[in-house]
Amino acid sequence: MSKIAFLFPGQGAQTVGMGRQAAESLPAAHKLYDRAGEVLGYDLAKYCFDGPAEDLDSTVISQPALFVTSLAAIEQLRDRAPEAVLSCEATAGLSLGEYTALVFAGAMEFEDGLRLVAVRGEAMQEAADATPSGMVSILGLDQAAVEKLCDDARDGETLQVANLLCPGNIVVSGTNAACERAAEMAPAAGAMKALPLAVAGAFHTPIMNSAVDRLREALAEARIHRPAIPVISNVDAEPHFEPDEIRALLLRQLVSPVRWEQSVRRLLSEGYDQFYEVGPGRVLRGLLKRIERRASCQGALD
Repeated sequence: MSKIAFLFPGQGAQTVGMGRQAAESLPAAHKLYDRAGEVLGYDLAKYCFDGPAEDLDSTVISQPALFVTSLAAIEQLRDRAPEAVLSCEATAGLSLGEYTALVFAGAMEFEDGLRLVAVRGEAMQEAADATPSGMVSILGLDQAAVEKLCDDARDGETLQVANLLCPGNIVVSGTNAACERAAEMAPAAGAMKALPLAVAGAFHTPIMNSAVDRLREALAEARIHRPAIPVISNVDAEPHFEPDEIRALLLRQLVSPVRWEQSVRRLLSEGYDQFYEVGPGRVLRGLLKRIERRASCQGALD
């Protein structure tokens, strides 16, 4: 019998029109967008359904938008394949998606999770505005080679591995100048490509330290419970159940590399063989196939 795990996407998966079908056909999904509008004080559904893309893509809006849309995708999956939702035994989320995973696992209520995500997005945008910075995807190198590339391109500035996504796909983050040097030096280091990412700043590096302070205050006020199922942490690819541990790891996540490949391998090692990408896009399915070609993954919104 298959063991089911849910994977929740992170920032970058957003697309104009996401969630519309679920909201129009399912009262439970529609209610999530209504509640989100009340909590946030603006019409989040309008950004998700109608855009414009430049607004939806902003860190401040895309993070709550993906959080709510991924939970709406749960309602769509519950309608189409209720046994999958009932049978899910573990979950993980990529960066922002970890908050969605925690809400699904019962560690947070919807409103608490949404407030945290809103503060997180605002704080990350403020940190990025304070230090012009970015992220670059390095394709075709292993971790040791990417770390050496960072050492060679750093030149006294911030530049480090930020996302360990799958074999041959590692993202680095740092100041704009350091990212540009890394992209220029990558081909000589053996990389197939170096692709600058359309993000606000150097997420998952110390450039986000000021965001940690704001998020710490919000986490102290948030109600966090023991999750009902394991949620694999981005920071160490391990499940954690104590609320204070979860708070501490969510803070560390802002300035630490996302160990996505290791997280997926943890689930695979425990016998999970049926995955669902719960939210917009197909990025996580692609990464899973690069990690384990035989693993099965469906989309909740397909």
